[in-house]
Amino acid sequence: MFGNIGEMMKKAQKMQAKMAEVQEKLATLEIEGLSGGGLVKIVADGKSTIKEVKIDPSLLDPQEVDVLEDLLLAALHDAQTKAEAKAADEMGKVTGGMKLPF
Repeated sequence: MFGNIGEMMKKAQKMQAKMAEVQEKLATLEIEGLSGGGLVKIVADGKSTIKEVKIDPSLLDPQEVDVLEDLLLAALHDAQTKAEAKAADEMGKVTGGMKLPF
């Protein structure tokens, strides 16, 4: 009986180490969220942390602030959605598809 527990502990430790590696990898990824046909670009890492915002100068019209706000929100959402999908995919490779919080 204890042999099984020992094996389970070893497997759990290996999985934990692999998960830590994936977390490190996710932190180094660059994922782009785009809107307005690329006029607004948000770069996030694989943990959904926003790293960069790029706005095409043609959008800097004081009369069109609401358009810029909408495009920023859309690009942020795109970047976060892609980052979450990438993180779930990478973690799924480690956990065999088991859903675990990270």
